[in-house]
Amino acid sequence: MGGLTQDPAFQATTFVVIDFETTTPTGYPAQPIEVAALALRFEDSAWTETGRYTSLIRPPEFAPVTPADTAQTGLTAEQLQQAPTPAEALGALDQRLTAGTPYLLVAQHAATEANVLHHQAEHSPTLARTDLLDTIPLAKHLIPNLPNYKLDTLLNHFGIPQPTDRHRAPADVDVTAKVFLRLISAADEDPRIANLAALVKTAGRTAKANLPVQAGLFDV
Repeated sequence: MGGLTQDPAFQATTFVVIDFETTTPTGYPAQPIEVAALALRFEDSAWTETGRYTSLIRPPEFAPVTPADTAQTGLTAEQLQQAPTPAEALGALDQRLTAGTPYLLVAQHAATEANVLHHQAEHSPTLARTDLLDTIPLAKHLIPNLPNYKLDTLLNHFGIPQPTDRHRAPADVDVTAKVFLRLISAADEDPRIANLAALVKTAGRTAKANLPVQAGLFDV
C-alpha cells in the first residue's frame, strides 16, 4: 500500500457510500423514494464494513411515483404507500452517525446526493453538513480516456458484475462501494494522491451547508 491508506487522517475517516432513488416533480427539487448507505473504514491494512442502512421513503403528494420512475427503479406507488416518511427514514440514518467521528460521504455523481441532502437538511442535519467524495472526478483522474464515466462504464472497466436490481439504492450502493475501493487501490499507488487532503482536492465536493454564504452586493 502507498501513502494514502497510511495517512492517519485517512485511517480515522469513515467513508459512507450513499445512494438515493428519487422522483423529479416539476417545479420541486428531487424527492427521495429510497436510500441506502454503507459505512467503510480502513483498519489494520484492510477495509471493514462498519454499518449498513436502507429504507424505502414515502414521497410527498406533490411528487408521486410516475411510470417512468417505476420503469427506472421497479418501485411502484403501492410499494411506497406505507413506507417511512422522509423525516423517519432520513432521521434514522442521520442518528447513526456518531458525534466527533470524521465522515466523508461517497457517491457516484455526488451532486445528486448533495442536492437531495441539502433539501432534506431538516430531517438529516448531520448528513447535510457532511462533505462528499465523487467517484467520477476520481476515476477521471486515475483512469483517463474512458469513453465516459457512468457507473455502468466503471463497472465494466473493473469487471464488476451488474447487479440484477441495478437502479435500486441498495444494489447501487454495493457496486459504487466496489468501484470506490478499486479507485482507492489505484490512488494508493499514485504519488499525486499521497494523503486524504490530496484525495479531497481531487474528488471532494463541499456540502452546500458548509459553503460560505455570500452577502448581497448591495447590502447596507
